[in-house]
Amino acid sequence: MNITNTIRKAVVPAAVVMGMAGYWQWSSPRANRQWDPRVTVTAGRQSATIPVTVRAEGQLVAYPGAEVIVGTEVGGRIVTLYVKENSIVHKGDRIADVDSREQRAQLDEARAQIKEAEADIRYDTAELARMKALVEAAVTSREVLDRTQRDLDQARAHRELAASTAERLTTVISKTRITAPIDGTVVLRSIENGETVTANTPLVTIADLSKTRIQAEVDEFDAASIKPSTPAVITVEGYPGQSWKGRVEEIPGDVVRRQLKPSDPGQPTDARVLLVKVKLMESTPIKLNQRVMIDFLEMPSSKI
Repeated sequence: MNITNTIRKAVVPAAVVMGMAGYWQWSSPRANRQWDPRVTVTAGRQSATIPVTVRAEGQLVAYPGAEVIVGTEVGGRIVTLYVKENSIVHKGDRIADVDSREQRAQLDEARAQIKEAEADIRYDTAELARMKALVEAAVTSREVLDRTQRDLDQARAHRELAASTAERLTTVISKTRITAPIDGTVVLRSIENGETVTANTPLVTIADLSKTRIQAEVDEFDAASIKPSTPAVITVEGYPGQSWKGRVEEIPGDVVRRQLKPSDPGQPTDARVLLVKVKLMESTPIKLNQRVMIDFLEMPSSKI
């Protein structure tokens, strides 16, 4: 929401402010929210009231690539699950094992077929050389030589087929051992030991919680008020009297339908918003995907 010039003139200039603390006011936990269009900030013993140019809801999200859903490329029964929620993992750590006994048995069979085909190749190669000598000596017919050549070609084809099968099964077996693709924390576990899953089933979600930021859903009509590096104050229900500093670091070039259901039931659910990314300037206790409130401030000459 845009703040009138009357409110802007009534506040203490923002240039004297070095730190800030934001708040929002609730009429009741489940009732419509009544917003105070100002944020009180302090610098030492001094305090000032800074106008809020835009207020938006949002949530804590991970940076691109810092949150991944780990699934399985093959179906089967989960025989071992090595992690639980809040487990710390490193890239390459084992997450789960899918039962691979059937594939391993098939691999052993394919390897046996390779050995059988190689034995046939050795025999047919020697036999072909003997048949060539007999044909040259006019002891046997050319037809016998051709059959021996055919047997050798078939043995070679059998070896290639068995080798391809063994390679495929080796790849499948390697996929039954599921590992972490990034360093991070297991923020969600979707399966349990012993469950049977299909291919592409999500198993766990891993996030690097040191790489998070706020994604604010700014109403499209307020988009022009958001500029790069605009300071912001983040507040969260459940942490009364606390706030955290942020700064706009990314403004997308398009608007989309809002992703969060509005807290105020009087607000439209099909509004279009600008998903503004806000960098956190300090550590926070905010949980991933937790809903927050963001106050974008009118502070052109102040730095957070």
